[in-house]
Amino acid sequence: MSVTDPIADMLARIRNAYHALHKKVAMPHSKMKESMAGILKDQGYIEEFAVDGRDLVITLKYAKGRPLIAGLKRVSKPGRRIYVGAHDIPRVQNGLGICILSTSRGIMDGLAARSANVGGELLCEVW
Repeated sequence: MSVTDPIADMLARIRNAYHALHKKVAMPHSKMKESMAGILKDQGYIEEFAVDGRDLVITLKYAKGRPLIAGLKRVSKPGRRIYVGAHDIPRVQNGLGICILSTSRGIMDGLAARSANVGGELLCEVW
């Protein structure tokens, strides 16, 4: 089955797995999803991720039985792309969350993109 928006599908799978208190969630693999999972791991939102054949398996992280990710929001959608400049990168939840961008230098979180002075497509927000 073909998915129209693979990034929104990834975010929905993570959100649903957290609500169901699953330890792991699997999804079809792509380089963009793997890069996004790497940012989530570096920022401490997930425990681990691994590529298993054609699947990307993400190990979710909980603190005292509660999910570390309170919310995931897809910003740029296939029907309406949202681009931001380096100085227009939003602060998510007043600095408590992160945004993930697709830049000319690859997939980056908002803080890294702001410090590298590059803008790009605003993919999602995580808090």
